[in-house]
Amino acid sequence: TYKIFGIDVAVNTSTALFFLPMLVLIKNRDKVSLDKANRLYEIFIQEMINLSFGQATDIAWHKGLVSHEVTEEEYLQMCVYKTGTLARMAAKMAAVLAGADRDVVEKVGKFAESIGVAFQIQDDILDLVGEEFAKGKGGLGMDITEGKRTLMVIHTLRNASEEDRERLLSILNMHTEDEKLRREAINIIKKYGSIEYAKEVASRLRRESWSEVDKIFPPSEAKEKLFVLANYLIKRKI
Repeated sequence: TYKIFGIDVAVNTSTALFFLPMLVLIKNRDKVSLDKANRLYEIFIQEMINLSFGQATDIAWHKGLVSHEVTEEEYLQMCVYKTGTLARMAAKMAAVLAGADRDVVEKVGKFAESIGVAFQIQDDILDLVGEEFAKGKGGLGMDITEGKRTLMVIHTLRNASEEDRERLLSILNMHTEDEKLRREAINIIKKYGSIEYAKEVASRLRRESWSEVDKIFPPSEAKEKLFVLANYLIKRKI
């Protein structure tokens, strides 16, 4: 949108989109109790704040606005806000509308959040090794160009030799579009098993989060489809 109409129009349009979901609730206020409506408003507002905070954190990191190297715990928390938020919000709002109690609402939201984080990790993995995924996005390693501190980068910096660590940091801080340099950075990341490590983290998040909702949801076709979807999100190739 910004390339056609300009940044000002794009920002204004995206801001308006945040409020469109609430129009659905307003138009159906006669079908939703006051208590449920209040809970939905609360969830929506809090999660929109979380989303903006997560995006701001990610931007600050790859712009080099922090004075320390990002830890794995900080990265996962950023993903909880940036990528887990929309999934968590949708799941919690659906659970509220279904009449679930607060404990179930929170557990369902946590499951969706974890799947969102696992989805982000898989997205970061595909940016480095997904040839098909990279088509139309400028090639492999666009996260390298942006200088992003992904889980793989964090793991590599934690385990690499001093020489490899400094070289990877140097390439990340260049924000280079040079394919040869991006490939060099990817090879350093591969060297320390960081992609395999990230895959295992995503898989663990899926397993642990499913174990909680598995106790809540009764056997059904919908539950089976949800399980398949959760698995697909961390194994997809595009």
